[in-house]
Amino acid sequence: MQPPQIKRLTQELLDTIAQQARNSPRQRQNYNFHDETEKVQRFLNVLQPGTYVRPHRHHRPAAMNGFEFFLVLQGEIGMIVMNEDGKILYTERISANGSTRGIELAEGTVHTLVALAPDTIILELKEGPYNSRGDKEFLEAFPTEGTPAATQLVEKWVGYFA
Repeated sequence: MQPPQIKRLTQELLDTIAQQARNSPRQRQNYNFHDETEKVQRFLNVLQPGTYVRPHRHHRPAAMNGFEFFLVLQGEIGMIVMNEDGKILYTERISANGSTRGIELAEGTVHTLVALAPDTIILELKEGPYNSRGDKEFLEAFPTEGTPAATQLVEKWVGYFA
C-alpha cells in the first residue's frame, strides 16, 4: 500500500522561498500547498521589505466565502485596511513574535500590507478555487507595481509602523 502524500512546512522550504523572494524583482514569492482547482487555498507568501502590494479586495461568487486569513510565521507585516476610496481606516502590526500573530479579513475588505522585516513569511488561507481573472479587484487610484510612485507609497506606509 502506498502511504498518503505528506506535505511538510520545513525550515529548509522557508529558507528556499525566502531566497527566491530576495532574488525576485517583485521582492516576494508564493509557494502553494494547494492545486489551483482545490476548494481551500493554502500557501506561503514571502515578502521582503520594499515589495508593493497594490491595495485590493476580494469578491467571490455567492456560493463562496471571501474571507482571507493571514498567519505570520516569520518576521512581521503592517496590515493597512482602507475604504473603497483608499482612505486608511486602520493599521495593524502582525508579527511572528508579537501580540497579534494572525488576522482574518472579511470579504470585500480593501487592504494592502508591507513587509517590516526581511524574509517575512505568511501562511495564507482562503476559499478556492483560484480564478486569476477575478481573484482581486484593485483600487484604480493606486499606482501599478514597478513604478516610482509605488516605491514612494511603500516608503510612506512603512512609516506608519515605525
